[in-house]
Amino acid sequence: MFYLPVSLLLFVVLVLLLPLLWLGLAVDVVALAVAKLGFSRDAALLLLVAVLVGSPINIPLYRVECEVTVVEDLASLWMRQFWGIPLVKMPQETVVALNVGGGLIPVVLALYQFGRANVALILAVLALVTVVSYFASHVVPGIGIQMNPLVAPATAALAAFLIAGEEAPAVAFAGGVLGTVIGADLLHLPEVLRRNCSGILSIGGAGVFDGIALCGLFALLLS
Repeated sequence: MFYLPVSLLLFVVLVLLLPLLWLGLAVDVVALAVAKLGFSRDAALLLLVAVLVGSPINIPLYRVECEVTVVEDLASLWMRQFWGIPLVKMPQETVVALNVGGGLIPVVLALYQFGRANVALILAVLALVTVVSYFASHVVPGIGIQMNPLVAPATAALAAFLIAGEEAPAVAFAGGVLGTVIGADLLHLPEVLRRNCSGILSIGGAGVFDGIALCGLFALLLS
């Protein structure tokens, strides 16, 4: 299952920025920053490419069957409402999937940080970002989950900066990514399934992909 979780323009911009990040004047700075997350410069480049390449790919996890009210035409709708006749319901299904670039890879990298930084600090930032992401995101019928992409990364970066010291990059990254996925996607899952009863729901996909990607950028800035 393939679709872009971000606009085509943003996707192209991110791709064009790759050589600039690694061949520009800030090579040493970038290398130091990604080292704070436990990766070499080359490994970080490969992971970034994997995120971009994996962003259109969704792995189906399970399907949820539901019924959708079907209206043949306005005349039929009026007659049914006038006589109190129930509307016809047709079976539909929603596919719940995991986005590779915005869900699978960032979550695995975030879990990797638990072995490199203070777990209690990560859990504290994770809890804060989860709450903020939940209330900052909302379900848009027919579209999915929408959230300002700066909210979760800024919250994670600020919290980690205040409490984590030298471990701030790893804490901000892990807490920001996992908190965004849990707060914006997983906790809204029942509402999305109730209001959007057909199509695909991509965890880490459209609506939250930008925020998850920016969690990595903000973590690097903390270095």
